[in-house]
Amino acid sequence: MDVLAGVVVTAVALTLGAGWYWRRWVRRAARRAHRRFGARIDRFKLTSKRYITEALLNDPDVGEAVRAHAREHGIAEREVWGRVRGYLAEIIPAFSLLMYYQFGYAVSKALLGMFYKVSVEYVRRERIEALPRESIVVYVLNHRSNVDFVLASYALAGDVAISYAVGEWARVFPLEYLFKSFGSYFIRRRYREPLYHRVLERYVQLITRNGVTQGIFPEGGLTRDGHLRPPKVGLLDYVLGVAREPGFAERMHVVPVAVNYDRVLEDRTLLRELRAVEGGERRGRLAQLGEVLHYAAWNAGRLVSRRWRRYGRAAVVIGEPVAVQPWLEEVAHGGPSLFNRPRSERLAEVQGFCERMMGRIGEIIPVTPVPLACAAIQTFDAEFIARGKLLERMAELRDVLVENEARVLRSDLAVEEAWERAYRMLRMRRVVARAGDGYLILPKGRELVSYYANSISHLCGEFSAAVKARDSLPVDGMIGR
Repeated sequence: MDVLAGVVVTAVALTLGAGWYWRRWVRRAARRAHRRFGARIDRFKLTSKRYITEALLNDPDVGEAVRAHAREHGIAEREVWGRVRGYLAEIIPAFSLLMYYQFGYAVSKALLGMFYKVSVEYVRRERIEALPRESIVVYVLNHRSNVDFVLASYALAGDVAISYAVGEWARVFPLEYLFKSFGSYFIRRRYREPLYHRVLERYVQLITRNGVTQGIFPEGGLTRDGHLRPPKVGLLDYVLGVAREPGFAERMHVVPVAVNYDRVLEDRTLLRELRAVEGGERRGRLAQLGEVLHYAAWNAGRLVSRRWRRYGRAAVVIGEPVAVQPWLEEVAHGGPSLFNRPRSERLAEVQGFCERMMGRIGEIIPVTPVPLACAAIQTFDAEFIARGKLLERMAELRDVLVENEARVLRSDLAVEEAWERAYRMLRMRRVVARAGDGYLILPKGRELVSYYANSISHLCGEFSAAVKARDSLPVDGMIGR
């Protein structure tokens, strides 16, 4: 018995010692990673999940929502509290410095580098660097691809660690654990239960009040036709709700961020979804799985055979921060303050503010070679375009974009080189084919031409009408069309 007890004690001691050394190694590795990047880490992100859960369970507003839900549905409050705990477990992340900066950054750099050449540009970086340390910053982004989360995090890794609001699509193993370790929180879109939304609102306001930098995609989903979609204001309204408390409004800033690609990985899937909305055929899950497996196998073959080529540019433009306080004063100047107005009026004002932010995003959408080439193609009412005329139109269009202060990537390149970069991608996608002294738009390529042209059509000045007139895609409720 003494020998057995000794073995047990030794095993426990070794386990505790190994655990202590492991935690020590993780802490040191996380600090080294943080020092290497020098990014701002919101201290509250390191708060334990248990502490945040208890804080929200003791929130008076959450308690009132629980009692209201119990009365409405005739169920015990204890059962409703169990439901709330489930929501909190689903929403609240467990941020890990080591995962974010060692694993997350390395993986995002490797994946992005394999698929794209990444460009990051600031409109005025000094304006962001000049923000006081105690500022509450919300990055507002357009949503073209699920890669946006990785791309924006990579672009801003040296400045700040962002907590994103992520939809249900990522609640699968292992993405759910990865996103939560990166500090992102999950939201249920199109879920109308008031209890859930009160819990989500109080969580968002708790992290906002404690200075956590957040990233929001107001469009509420990926654009299926290339245009910016009308914004949804739910999350932004939750964030702005903190401004009703003294000392917070003057600390809050919104930063518009625009992303664009030479190739969106999901483009054909998004176009099928758009056709399905118009009554087209819907593909089943097995068909979608087969398509994903075929895509993976095809690209694996390209890698093995050394025929792999990157998908062109992935570009990010980070705009100037917009202070919230002046907008609140502007609203109050025209009547009652924002938070003294009925809910419908308040949401209308927030909607207007959000549309202004989307307008700023539209102004700084980066123009990469493929959207530029597609916009030029769209201006011709023909399926065959002579090379000389196409290059001339691309040059004219680029001049207009530069004159209108659009963010044209490598505007110093010869137009022939810009076209060749775009053509390599369009030829690979079977959108355009060489024919004699010009190029033929292939039958299944016209939709993709419209999709990529639409991302910059609002910036094309005198050519905008021609680009939009030849848009072959169904209407999807976008802005400015």
